[in-house]
Amino acid sequence: AFFTESKPVMGQDSLMLDWNGASWYFSNRENLESFKMSPEHYAPQYGGYCAYGTAQGHKAPTEAGTWTILEGKLYFNYNQKVKLMWSKDRPAMIKKADANWPMIKDKG
Repeated sequence: AFFTESKPVMGQDSLMLDWNGASWYFSNRENLESFKMSPEHYAPQYGGYCAYGTAQGHKAPTEAGTWTILEGKLYFNYNQKVKLMWSKDRPAMIKKADANWPMIKDKG
């Protein structure tokens, strides 16, 4: 729904898909089918962890209202204050987060 409705939308239990170790819930069949065809396109970057935190070298939880889509990729942040900090230099933050993610993705 972030890509099609530009907002978070509650998914339905009847439209659930297990992918990449997580349960994904969709609000309609069209979104479910689109995700099935190309999950890497729709799944959030850094496993859904905070893009700013990943750039800083650690995992942090996120809030759904902090989402951003850039160049067809979905990013989340810890909260609105952190999103503002991340937004000041997104290209540099994404570059750092992309470099850090392989090293931290399997850490607890």
